Amino acid sequence: MKIIVAPDSYKGSLSSVEVANAMELGILRAMPAAEVVKIPMADGGEGTVHAVITAAGGDIRRTVVTGPLGEKITSFYGILHDGKTAVIEMAAASGLTLVPESKRNPLMTTTYGTGEFIKQAIDDGCKKLIIGIGGSATNDGGMGMAQALGVKFYDRDSHLLGMGGQELEKIAFIDTRFLHPKIKDTEILVACDVNNPLCGPTGASYVYGPQKGATPEMVEKLDQGLDHYAKQVKKYLHKDILNIPGAGAAGGLGGGLMAFLDATLQPGMEIMIEITNLEEKLKDAHLVITGEGKTDAQTTYGKVPMGIANLAKKYHIPVICLSGSIENSSGSFYEKGITALFSIVNGPMHLTDAMAQGFELITQATENLMRLYVGIRNFQPR
Repeated sequence: MKIIVAPDSYKGSLSSVEVANAMELGILRAMPAAEVVKIPMADGGEGTVHAVITAAGGDIRRTVVTGPLGEKITSFYGILHDGKTAVIEMAAASGLTLVPESKRNPLMTTTYGTGEFIKQAIDDGCKKLIIGIGGSATNDGGMGMAQALGVKFYDRDSHLLGMGGQELEKIAFIDTRFLHPKIKDTEILVACDVNNPLCGPTGASYVYGPQKGATPEMVEKLDQGLDHYAKQVKKYLHKDILNIPGAGAAGGLGGGLMAFLDATLQPGMEIMIEITNLEEKLKDAHLVITGEGKTDAQTTYGKVPMGIANLAKKYHIPVICLSGSIENSSGSFYEKGITALFSIVNGPMHLTDAMAQGFELITQATENLMRLYVGIRNFQPR
């Protein structure tokens, strides 16, 4: 019996690789002879690199880059087995988890380290970059990313500008003459699952700024800065990114990647399905098990379990979703291909305890699920 295990991470508890390992253990406890195919998934945020490398093969490259607050950190990106495709998660260089709560301030944080990842990958000979942009600590429109790749931003007095969202409103001239020369020969795909424009009530600053530490005053300043930034980009690069869906992703990094690198934004699940060859692996499976930390109404908007379910439905394969919690189990999940949803929590439990015990809870829940599955398959009416 072939079982596909394709979960997302349980954020704050386990990576998707660890979740897949726990599910595999539970399956084999109940069905030692089962063929388990593990395909850890991700949505472009933390865990994307390890998920892709585990599923598709390749190597992790460690390097020193600039963190969100300008400090040097040791981080990583991945290169697939073809040696020409790099996988980058901006959260590993410019992510919110890298900034202590007391220091979160999107006026100061920068995407410079994400640009350094891109430069390193290109210098390593990569011709295609897949960049996940979830989990950002930044609101600089990708200005820092562009600076790391050679773009220079000047104020009205011809002074070179520094880093951070606070610099956006000061831009008077953009010089792209020194942009990394190999960018033009590099295909860049961006895993992006949001449609926010750059500015306005549904833009980067107003929607995501507060969770990055922005006060209402900061939000207004950042929004105005991004609006000014977009006007300067249009003036000097002849590209209008102000209202493009997804431009507001990751504090405007989505817009910056499109403006300076001609990147293409694409739903994260589409990229993951293609790069892991999931559809081909799934075609002859008997069962698919997926899951995430919390399944709720947002799951239906392209998150991992729904992406898996939509694909499996095409081949009439049942899909079980095991999640840390289930907020809403309405019919929409079942209509879109999820056969059943279960929480891994086995009794009243504090969230911190559930997260600490995540691996064993997932293993137990998977084992119980598979014992039920085997029992039903083997049932002989009297």
